Amino acid sequence: MKLLRPLLVVFGGLTLITGLAYPLLTTGAAQALFPFQANGSLIERDGKVVGSRLIGQNFTGPQYFWGRPSATGPMPYNAGGSSGSNLGPTNPAQLDAVKANVARIRAAHPAQSGPVPVDLVTASASGLDPEISAAAAFYQLERVAAARKMEPAALRKLVESRVIGETFGLLGEPRVNVLELNLALDQAAKA
Repeated sequence: MKLLRPLLVVFGGLTLITGLAYPLLTTGAAQALFPFQANGSLIERDGKVVGSRLIGQNFTGPQYFWGRPSATGPMPYNAGGSSGSNLGPTNPAQLDAVKANVARIRAAHPAQSGPVPVDLVTASASGLDPEISAAAAFYQLERVAAARKMEPAALRKLVESRVIGETFGLLGEPRVNVLELNLALDQAAKA
């Protein structure tokens, strides 16, 4: 009994600090300092949410740039079930999936003779990667230009304007947010 009161006081105090005060403080700070990011980095068009800058979407039409394959279940790009395949690089199922993706990409881009960018044939760890490398975007350029009846040079300029450089100028590689690029394409088609 002697230890019960201090135990309850510590439990109640820690519950208030970690269960109420800390979440309120971090939520308030996030809303004050980074409201766009704290609210999901949502992208709106014409007053309607069309996606998040942080979550990949399943673009399959020839007139759109395609993102990385998704390994989420039970369907691709399931934001409620972020997951990778957990298959190792030598797993036969992983090798078959990559071979199938390479065949699909090569069939959609018959004019391309170089190697297929790895991010077009392998899923990311989350299965929801919203970005592809700039090389992967340029690899798809001719297909998208033909489907949209655009000049490849004009489309190249649009892609180049959407390239995000390395983080802090040295981490990662140049990349493109697929949703934002496809929205810019749709906007350019309306103009």
